[in-house]
Amino acid sequence: MESTVETLSPTRVRLAIEVPFAELEPSLKQAYKEIGAQVTIPGFRKGKVPPVVLDQRIGRERILSEAVQGAIPGQLLAAVRQHDVRTIGRPSVEITEFGDGKPLKFTAEVDIRPDITIPELDGFEVTVDTMTVTDEAVNQQLEALRARFGTLKGVDRPARRGDFVQIDLAATVDGQEVPGGTATNLSHEVGSNQLLPGLDETVEGMSAGESATFTSTLVAGEFAGREAEVSVTVRSVRERELPPLDDDFAQLASEFDTLDELRADIATRLGQLQRRQQLVQARDRALEALVEAADVPVPQGVLSDEVDARRQALNDRLERAGVSLEDFLAADNKTEEDLTNDLTEAASRAIRTQLFLDAVADAEELSVSDEEFTAEVVHRAQHAGMQPQQYYDQLARAGLASSIAVEVRRNKALLSVLERVTIKDGDGTVFTLDELRGGVDPSQDHFGYNHD
Repeated sequence: MESTVETLSPTRVRLAIEVPFAELEPSLKQAYKEIGAQVTIPGFRKGKVPPVVLDQRIGRERILSEAVQGAIPGQLLAAVRQHDVRTIGRPSVEITEFGDGKPLKFTAEVDIRPDITIPELDGFEVTVDTMTVTDEAVNQQLEALRARFGTLKGVDRPARRGDFVQIDLAATVDGQEVPGGTATNLSHEVGSNQLLPGLDETVEGMSAGESATFTSTLVAGEFAGREAEVSVTVRSVRERELPPLDDDFAQLASEFDTLDELRADIATRLGQLQRRQQLVQARDRALEALVEAADVPVPQGVLSDEVDARRQALNDRLERAGVSLEDFLAADNKTEEDLTNDLTEAASRAIRTQLFLDAVADAEELSVSDEEFTAEVVHRAQHAGMQPQQYYDQLARAGLASSIAVEVRRNKALLSVLERVTIKDGDGTVFTLDELRGGVDPSQDHFGYNHD
């Protein structure tokens, strides 16, 4: 086999390969064997049909075609190794010349990993938002906690925002009942905007036993985008009574003896949450800036495949939810072109990030130990509600087990990046990675790289 390689772009090459006919002999024998096992010819057992008979009955051209298709992957792999080409994605193969007894000549265009120059990480700065735990934020958490321990009491007055009402609903479009648009004795918090647009404004001010109608634009189902006439009847009105904020409440709602201790714990937890939010910002902003600084190109074949995969995944999710693509786009006020642009942008961002992290991992010679691989499998299995071995077997059957090691390696590269860059907030306060992570063990920290 002889081959040459031609660089088409920083992310794509063309391999030209010539294989002498004699080197196709193993593939030719395999083609005779496989085809002979599939056909039934009187006087011969399956798999025992002589090649000359198969040539007469099936045709020499079909045998040769099968042999060539069987030979190309191995010959292409040999050429890739010969030229040390780091391929990604699927190759595009074209047979340029072949005949019985003559050499096989073909070309293969394939995406490759681009050469990436990693910016100097030491001293590279990334700025996150300044975050402070305020009294207002603590009070909001306390009020939410009070609401969980509140009780509902019936009242004989018009409904107010924050009250709970029991209602009956019935929706029609042009006099036709909307499927799924009727509900009886439904509990609803006035002002929560959890149900139909226009409901809260209509119910507020109504008393038990009163009815009213309003119009609302439907966002899903057979009548999506249509104006519906909705009738609502209030069965009862209840208000929520909240317990007083005192030490007794602290003992009821937590493990603390005093309200001050509960407030301090809430403030601590909010601070930890804000640190985690800053960590996510540091991750995303550092990667975005570094990928841009490294000028990472996007292999177009890989991009096209990724966009198709994301579109199929979206279609599958919509199908399971019983929502059409048209309704989905209408709800977001988008066109199919907008969707394609969004998918392309997200896929491009993910691919560039992955290529950059792979380059970091290569430069730092990072590897994944058996313990790290097993820990990730266990973590994912727990998240999926499966036994680790069952989860691994499922991945192995789908040919995806190796992808876990790839992602663990990328996360190790990401941690290495964030440990070296300088992270500060808008006020100039510098944070270490451990401070933002709140002391979480790196092996248990799954904030991950942004691959949406």
